[in-house]
Amino acid sequence: MRLLYHTHLSPFCRKIRMMLKEKGLEFELACENPWDRNLDFFALNPAGEVPVLVEEDGAVISGAYAIGEYLEETYPYINLIGQTAAQRGEVRRLIDWFDHKFDYEVTQNVLFEKAFKQYFGGGEPNSAAIRNGTNNLLYHLDYIGYLANERYFLAGDSLTLADLAAAAHLSALDYIGDVPWEYNKMAHNWYALMKSRPSMRCILIERVRGVRPPAYYENPDF
Repeated sequence: MRLLYHTHLSPFCRKIRMMLKEKGLEFELACENPWDRNLDFFALNPAGEVPVLVEEDGAVISGAYAIGEYLEETYPYINLIGQTAAQRGEVRRLIDWFDHKFDYEVTQNVLFEKAFKQYFGGGEPNSAAIRNGTNNLLYHLDYIGYLANERYFLAGDSLTLADLAAAAHLSALDYIGDVPWEYNKMAHNWYALMKSRPSMRCILIERVRGVRPPAYYENPDF
């Protein structure tokens, strides 16, 4: 059985978990917290970061970008990257938007400060960073709403890895109650569509020890 090393609230791990589910690939999970600095895990990925995928034949693929490309090339029967070069370019642009721009402007400022910083020995959460991330989130919700108004899914008519990337970041933030869904109706409606997918349901039912999500967290009709 293939094995995915992950951390529960990591958006990058959530994206890969949803991708595996959407492609119908069976896998087991192994929780690996990077702040534990497990030497055995460093042997798999010298960067010491999750996600890491270990295939049944022993192949090791590290990092969300590399794993996403690997899965799309190796198991192409369910396409999540687009059929044409132009479509693939747009999907990759949006993946980059969420995994870099959104991550830098929002996730690192809110999720890292509130949920992860203490484990890395970084001290108390930075309130200024949290405020900046919260303000930046509104701009990103507007962009998601714009895309959802123009297209059925974020990159076009079909579900792609761009949707999974966006939903992964938002679901992690939503777990700690930091997404003002009332701010943009179209972004809310798109996320409700994503929450109804089986690939996301298995993530939404999970709970992190010591942290209780909002009551609406796993309900698609929120």
